[in-house]
Amino acid sequence: MGPKALESAVVDEDPQSYENKNVHTIYDEIASHFSSTRYKPWPIISAFMSSIPTGWVGLDAGTGNGKYLPLPLDRPNDILTIGLDRSINLLQIARTAGESQQTREVVLGDVLGRGWRPGVFDYAISIATIHHLATHRRRILAVQRLIESVSPRHGRILIYVWAIEQDDLSKRKVVTDDETVSDGRGKDVVVPWVMSPQKGAQGDSTGRQVFNRYYHMFAKGELTGLAHDAARELGIEVRPPHDPESTTSSPQRGIEIVRDGWERSNYYVELRCWEKR
Repeated sequence: MGPKALESAVVDEDPQSYENKNVHTIYDEIASHFSSTRYKPWPIISAFMSSIPTGWVGLDAGTGNGKYLPLPLDRPNDILTIGLDRSINLLQIARTAGESQQTREVVLGDVLGRGWRPGVFDYAISIATIHHLATHRRRILAVQRLIESVSPRHGRILIYVWAIEQDDLSKRKVVTDDETVSDGRGKDVVVPWVMSPQKGAQGDSTGRQVFNRYYHMFAKGELTGLAHDAARELGIEVRPPHDPESTTSSPQRGIEIVRDGWERSNYYVELRCWEKR
């Protein structure tokens, strides 16, 4: 059986209310089952965490079950990553993420909130989270919160989102053969999560429980463009710190796109902050 085409989603109400029903409530419901399928860190994310200097403190915005909180595994407790999530049930799992079962630092909160002093973190990651935000504006705000949370002098950021372009192993097909995505803003879809039925729960025709989660599937270049838009709205330049084409001598704050790309049905972008005085 080939990949199954995903249904389009229509956000026809207040986006926060829509996300509450089609994202947050669902993840609280499926937390245990979802967590059991999310245990292996992605290689690029593991490498990013391994590159973080000893003693740094960071944020995992949308930590889920906290699988990235114990990293790097070869330097346990050398860095401290604080997990933030809207799902209290996932956070209860994240509190003891990792084989050591030690207690992790986790916070119940929203990735669009301002729960931190500006620049308090040395690094931030947001993995498979921003694609659950229901409007382009809210996705820009999420990237801005990440930028605001890290040090303007040395802060580092890594973001992952699901891509329209799914790999050969994917069970999903985002764009049908007779469909194109031309505006560079991806596609809003519904992604089912299927569970065995529980007592008193309503199932489909096979007796299974199906939870339809909202996703914005990103188009090529969209995530990097989002980072550019977010930074520029904050008055931050997007360029390397030593740009020979820059002629200004005034105090500057910037963000460098270290790298971006596609990995196993995901787009990612890595950012590095810099400041000159």
